Amino acid sequence: MAGRRRPGSLAASAGADRHALLHARFRWSVPKRFNIAQACCARWARSTPDAVAIRWEHEDGRAASCTYGELQLAANRLANLLRARGVGRGDRVAIVMPQRFETAAAHMAVFQLGAVSMPLSMLFGPDALEYRLQHSEASVAIVDESAIDAMLVARAAVPGLHTLVAVGGAQGRGDLDWADALPAHRGRFTPVPTAADDPAVLIYTSGTTGPPKGALIPHRALIGNLTGFVCSQNWYPHLDPLAPGDTGPPAVFWSPADWAWTGGLMDALLPTLYFGREIVAYQGRFAPERAFELMQRHGVTHSFLFPTALKAMMKAVPEPRERYRLLLRAVMSAGEAVGDAVFAYCREQLGVTVNEMFGQTEINYIVGNCTRSLDARGRVAAGWPARPGSMGRPYPGHRVAVIDDDGCECPRGTPGDVAVHRRDVHGHPDPVFFLGYWKDGAATQAKFTGDPDDSWCRTGDMAVMDDDGYLWYQGRSDDMFKAAGYRIGPSEIENCLVKHPAVANAAVVPKPDAERGAVVKAYVVLTAGIDAGPALVAQLQAHVRGKLAPYEYPKEIEFIDALPMTTTGKVQRRVLRLREEERARSK
Repeated sequence: MAGRRRPGSLAASAGADRHALLHARFRWSVPKRFNIAQACCARWARSTPDAVAIRWEHEDGRAASCTYGELQLAANRLANLLRARGVGRGDRVAIVMPQRFETAAAHMAVFQLGAVSMPLSMLFGPDALEYRLQHSEASVAIVDESAIDAMLVARAAVPGLHTLVAVGGAQGRGDLDWADALPAHRGRFTPVPTAADDPAVLIYTSGTTGPPKGALIPHRALIGNLTGFVCSQNWYPHLDPLAPGDTGPPAVFWSPADWAWTGGLMDALLPTLYFGREIVAYQGRFAPERAFELMQRHGVTHSFLFPTALKAMMKAVPEPRERYRLLLRAVMSAGEAVGDAVFAYCREQLGVTVNEMFGQTEINYIVGNCTRSLDARGRVAAGWPARPGSMGRPYPGHRVAVIDDDGCECPRGTPGDVAVHRRDVHGHPDPVFFLGYWKDGAATQAKFTGDPDDSWCRTGDMAVMDDDGYLWYQGRSDDMFKAAGYRIGPSEIENCLVKHPAVANAAVVPKPDAERGAVVKAYVVLTAGIDAGPALVAQLQAHVRGKLAPYEYPKEIEFIDALPMTTTGKVQRRVLRLREEERARSK
């Protein structure tokens, strides 16, 4: 892409801040009738049937691609198959597959049936699958070789699951084989009309107590996600023209985020398809070098990378510009605080200012950053400046505040619970909200504070809002703790530890202490080739003590081979915290 920046372009206005303007001009437009499958596939199958929708690659070298026309044809055949098996409006269909063409086709088929897709991680064991299948009363499951063994064990305890559709290497082990059954069904399907408020997705999310809760997501929630997606991807799918007429490479999206979770489904797959663009599906374990190779090979322009992934990439390939030719235009990151070390790496080595984002399954994509945007004339303009370590500001269309236990907004600079109001700053309903927890009205009610039509939805994440409206993450409300009277948030200490060359990753939790209530303890994963020992412990303690407040340095450090992680890439500090509490009780 050739050409030089013109006067008045983004380069000349990098310090501009259009956040207030974007909020003031934005209005939600949510039709009464809306269906995700029609918006993400059917309309493109009609207008651009030969455009590539998914480019798939397996870690063993197999590769394939499918167009929007092919995706729609498979969705139609599967919808007819599912209807023949008794699936109708509102029925739950489990989809237990990784990033592959059939996963996307399954979601489209379920959506246009008016049914509810229930994505489940291929990493789930039999017990996890059994609970979700039983609790949701799913009648059909679509599964490939990655989860067929666990699914067959779970199925024995779920009599309501009457049909198992086997995909790929699982064929021959279910009731129907995808490859054999689909061609027998018609390639045309008349979609069931759905209201924007009708349920579309059921995603089970772990809580701090009790079994997982099923968050029921309506079709309109995709619309509610779009402002955040567009902004965090620097005005996706538009690129960054350097001169009039320049268009740059086509938008190609990739993320290692599992499509079974909100991050992969609502922050990657569905919004990319909504805009009729190409998404890369990679089936295999994440590895830093492989991630760089994948982005280079497929010309990836936009990505969602967890902080955990970015940290691994930073440690493994400190100077990627010398080894890879990347076309990145934007990187969004979420799930944990990015920290200024990773922030600087992305800016200096990947050539992008990483846009942090914050959201959760129930109310996704609500806060974040936007480095670049387009003005009303289609010219490149600033979004709002990213501040290293900040979660960002509310995305257009969302009224976000930090509130106290009584539901009142906290003064700026005071920690509180991040919450989203049911109505935006203009008083209009915000479409991003979930419908409620499946079969758990009490938990749904507890999520909100205030009158039903004038209420705040609490995230359970603690933050401080500064005078400019930027949010600064303090940790989960259950991750926060006090040590010797000081309120401790783990993310800042973890970020400091990761800056040390010996540290690959770290998690900070309270260790019970009779005298001080708790002391700061760090679990540390070392960089390959580094030996643990008392000298290194002292070195890391001095490293933190020299950069943060004296009470924040870890009084104890335990080296560990790997941190406990969720299937979405988040550190499970709760597991480590419970371990410390158990140790204290056993003394």
